[in-house]
Amino acid sequence: MAGLVRTGARHQRAARRAGEGGKRTEYLAFTLAGEAYAVQIAFIAEILKPPPITEVPRAPRNILGVVSVRGKLVTVVDLRRRFQLAESPIDRKSRILLTDLGLGEQIGLLVDEVLQVYRLAESELEAASALGGDQPAHIAGIGRPPGQLLVLLDLRPILET
Repeated sequence: MAGLVRTGARHQRAARRAGEGGKRTEYLAFTLAGEAYAVQIAFIAEILKPPPITEVPRAPRNILGVVSVRGKLVTVVDLRRRFQLAESPIDRKSRILLTDLGLGEQIGLLVDEVLQVYRLAESELEAASALGGDQPAHIAGIGRPPGQLLVLLDLRPILET
């Protein structure tokens, strides 16, 4: 019985937090070169363990190649290369995020590791200008869940280039 009371109190605290700060948006957090990034989960169709990647001759440097996902070819973008970060080999924690922006095709984004989904209230979000200086178009802002700092990404500028 005591366990039920504690569980009920935990749900009440979570519901109270959800009511504070207004509307919440879900973000999928991942790492690149030791830094935490996040994208709106609404734009992620699937998370995959990296299958064999076929290189494409004369493709831009940030394009790793293509993979077959249920019979469809998907272009894979290495976000480390795209953001000009130090390169790292694909390992057991690496994942490909299949994006769906409604552009007619899915694009895969190679990340180092998927962390978790955060439900961020408007009060936990800041504009990109909080970082100071001019920020690239793909930086949408900063997310500040308790004890964390997430760089929020806008996928459209990343995928349109």
